[in-house]
Amino acid sequence: MRIQLNKIADINVFNKTCSDIYEEDIFVEQGSQRISAKSILGIYSLDLSQPIDVTINTDNKRVTENFYNYLKKWEVKE
Repeated sequence: MRIQLNKIADINVFNKTCSDIYEEDIFVEQGSQRISAKSILGIYSLDLSQPIDVTINTDNKRVTENFYNYLKKWEVKE
């Protein structure tokens, strides 16, 4: 899912949720960069004025659904 994190508070909440709630691997990607969403420094190394792509690695459909529903508030519709 492509999202846009516009505020520092949004970035911090996103990172804390990925780190504290989800055991699964979650990645943010931008261009050729692929970074763990659980790495706050990694997230801040991206160009956050541009959208990022977020993926979660799990076979559990409920976890996947819940995670992407959580992200909808930041979803970029293109």
